[in-house]
Amino acid sequence: MEKRTLGTSGFEVSALGFGCMGISQSYGRPSSREDGIAIIRAAVDGGVTFFDTAEVYGPYANEDLVGEALEPVRDQVAIATKFGFNIEHGKMAGLNSRPSQIRAVADASLKRLRTDRIDLFYQHRVDPDVPIEDVAGAVKDLIGEGKVKHFGLSEAGAQTIRRAHAVQQVAALQSEYSLWWREPEREILPTVEELGIGFVPFSPLGKGFLTGTIDDKTTFEPTDFRNVVPRFTEENRKANLAFVEWLKTFAARKNATPAQIALAWLLAQKPWIVPIPGTTKRQRLEENLGAEGIHLNGDDLREIDQAASQIEVQGARYPEPLLKMVGR
Repeated sequence: MEKRTLGTSGFEVSALGFGCMGISQSYGRPSSREDGIAIIRAAVDGGVTFFDTAEVYGPYANEDLVGEALEPVRDQVAIATKFGFNIEHGKMAGLNSRPSQIRAVADASLKRLRTDRIDLFYQHRVDPDVPIEDVAGAVKDLIGEGKVKHFGLSEAGAQTIRRAHAVQQVAALQSEYSLWWREPEREILPTVEELGIGFVPFSPLGKGFLTGTIDDKTTFEPTDFRNVVPRFTEENRKANLAFVEWLKTFAARKNATPAQIALAWLLAQKPWIVPIPGTTKRQRLEENLGAEGIHLNGDDLREIDQAASQIEVQGARYPEPLLKMVGR
């Protein structure tokens, strides 16, 4: 697989990464440990060198699984993980990006990941109670000690990105971005381009909707996060199918799947964008990796943009409490 460099950081990774969260939570029943390790190693075999996890996924279980899966190939891959939440009684319990907490999380994550360094350490969500300069300074110290290689932010606003970057170079910003959620184009993408920061879109397939396998009749398991996402109510799914139906038609013309076109579109936006689709299924993994070989020319991109502009996506991307945590 081709490599991409995240901004001007010199941090080189595969053009497509792998989001590991869904192996342990959010999309119904978690995978078995054996199956989770197998899909991560299959991604490695497919050329993926960039793996994304967080202490809060599980909590802790995902980092532990990723650590075991990648231990045999640790020097050939890059691991991103995240800090920024309190975890109490096995659940996410508010934000905490105090420098002492950042250091404690780093040490615990290193053990679970079975490694001596974290390649990319993201602040998971901006903590309004801790100045971002203090956060950046704490990660700068960890970089100086060799425990962390690069600093990242997730779902941060433009001014926060600038302030953090002034203290410690931000290698990557991770936020949701897809054909289904293009808000980052307004302010975030111009900001990171100006500053030389890479961009890592999560949910590049719209939490599964852009695969074309979900419709208004689809039911999710009780533990599936999409049950509480406004965009995934039955009524909104029905309204949002119009774009997916168009995407299916376009993909068929390209001898591709809707998911492959959605990923190829992201790859075509900027050379420093590295999407991190996740899956628990080998077939889906192979499908996603196939997107790298699909070239969309200028006419293709204009046609996609025109179709997308004519269809307004219905429903918020997060329930209200989580919406308050983004863009700060």
